[in-house]
Amino acid sequence: MVVLVGILALVIGLVGGFFLARFTMKSYLAKNPPISEEMMKSMMMSMGQKPSQKKLNQMMAQMKAQNAKAQKK
Repeated sequence: MVVLVGILALVIGLVGGFFLARFTMKSYLAKNPPISEEMMKSMMMSMGQKPSQKKLNQMMAQMKAQNAKAQKK
């Protein structure tokens, strides 16, 4: 009986930990996107484009909208 309770507690802990870590990572990535304006600017410069602030703002807004749409699903 003790072994069964131990195994049950372990399974519940693993499942709960997984969902807690998943929720934490989603909220962290929503607050701190993995690609910043500086990274995007350097990527555009490496591709031979001269990035304007307007274009950077449009791309960041597009990425945020796409991220919000993905989170709703």
